[in-house]
Amino acid sequence: MIEIDWAEEAGRLRAAAEGEGAWNAGVANSLVRDSDKVVADVGCGGGGMAKALAEALPGATVVAIDADPDVLEQAREHTAGLVRCELASMDGGAEPLRAAIDAPADLIWASASVHHAADQQAAVDALASLLAPGGRLALAEGGLPARHLPWDLGVGEPGLELRLDLAQDRWFKVMRDSLPGSVPMPYGWTEALTRAGLTGATTRSVLTETPAPLPPERLEGVVHAFRIRIERLTGTGHGHGHGHGHGHGHGHVVADEEWLSPEDLDTWRQLLDPEGPHYLGQRTDLAVLSVRSVHLGHLPR
Repeated sequence: MIEIDWAEEAGRLRAAAEGEGAWNAGVANSLVRDSDKVVADVGCGGGGMAKALAEALPGATVVAIDADPDVLEQAREHTAGLVRCELASMDGGAEPLRAAIDAPADLIWASASVHHAADQQAAVDALASLLAPGGRLALAEGGLPARHLPWDLGVGEPGLELRLDLAQDRWFKVMRDSLPGSVPMPYGWTEALTRAGLTGATTRSVLTETPAPLPPERLEGVVHAFRIRIERLTGTGHGHGHGHGHGHGHGHVVADEEWLSPEDLDTWRQLLDPEGPHYLGQRTDLAVLSVRSVHLGHLPR
């Protein structure tokens, strides 16, 4: 069994918040309006976007909301008093979130959190109901799988990263199916925003790139992220799903399956062995190419 244990994930989410400062700042500045007075980050993870929103709107009230106390504590430390941190879960519908925000919101941000809800459309509906007239709901969900590795690594079969992405996609489907009361959402995020009563739903995808050779700390982060993904698929660690935030309490249980071939697993063991000759952390040809999508809808005035 694989269980997402958010307390175990707290440190990684904090590291992500610290490492994605430039991305968060750029997106935050593109979303905010000078007239925004109340802003919320639902499923705030390590608090990276909440901090960026507070810095972009120094006169506004920014509320960071998460369902796990350990994760919220990391967000509290990272945001260093710039935001108000509140414990609440989307699992309870709109009312716990409404109480946490304590006022209609001009902007709500939710990154990689709605996809953990059993009924994703109901979660979008709940978030939309928290908006003030003219307010906006921004969902960071999906994009394109990030690329880090050369196609041929000189060990194992070429195309290793592509097969890992496919395995993770299968894992994600089983995770979704395993949620109690899971409801399919057979349409895209802009359609979900429209069904929630929002208008002008649109998507903007943001490309970020760090070419090879990566700085040592970034290289270490990439290798660590691969290690977490392999642990998730082999049942030796706790997984996070797709993305950078979350909004729920207890983990999702996924039945054990053979997600990767024995040959690929052996290759990953060699690549992630710091003492081995093929350790990824010794390579100079790893890079980061990422495309993340933000879906935005407006509540009519």
